[in-house]
Amino acid sequence: MTRSITYTALPDIPLVQPGDDVCDVIKAGLAAAGIALLGGDVIVIAQKIISKSENRYLNLNDLVPSSNALEIAAVTGKDPRLVEAVLSESTEVLRIKKNVMVVAHRRGWVMANAGIDESNIAHGDGGQVLLLPADPDASCAAIRARLEAEFKVALGIIINDSFGRAWRNGVVGVALGAAGISSLQSLIGSPDLFGRRMKVTEVAIADELAAAASLVMGQGAEGLPVVHVRGFRNRAPDNAAAALIRPRDQDMFR
Repeated sequence: MTRSITYTALPDIPLVQPGDDVCDVIKAGLAAAGIALLGGDVIVIAQKIISKSENRYLNLNDLVPSSNALEIAAVTGKDPRLVEAVLSESTEVLRIKKNVMVVAHRRGWVMANAGIDESNIAHGDGGQVLLLPADPDASCAAIRARLEAEFKVALGIIINDSFGRAWRNGVVGVALGAAGISSLQSLIGSPDLFGRRMKVTEVAIADELAAAASLVMGQGAEGLPVVHVRGFRNRAPDNAAAALIRPRDQDMFR
């Protein structure tokens, strides 16, 4: 049996501003690409345009670094105001060293700098940064509801971002939010090729879709933040991207 999945970066996506309707942006991109949505299609959206539309901007010039921020800045060499912003978005500081600050984000992700970004945004007076979406799973659910109501088909929606990983160099796309997708699929109890029952295997389906979408989005100045996915088939029950976050008591690195 032949299987294939097609990823298409939607063209002509404008620079998103606070208050812009992401659904309208997606619909315009689909029209420009000549794509009519079908049931089972997935739309992968870069975190940055969700954050921009939700006005998740923060001006570092408005922050006064705490003593904790000043101490961490002295170790990492980072701007104390940025460190203060990272602390405000985090529940725990896990690692600090020169140029590195790894934290547990308030939504559970373990990541560098709480995902606060300074790239591909207009800096204004030089103090502007962009925070992650407030609730990516909820954002995905809202976008899915809007698009499904209009196009009358069942869809999957993913918000992706670039993460580094333990043990590996480089970043890959991961799913911050998802709706209409089995984000984490358990294969425990399923037979392998030789009939043996698998005991621990779980597949991060949403992360795999997000990573592949990143290949056509690019990581720099490509300006292709929305990707249409066709051919993905999965009958496992839906669960949000929050299912991908490993509980603290199961995290060997914390």
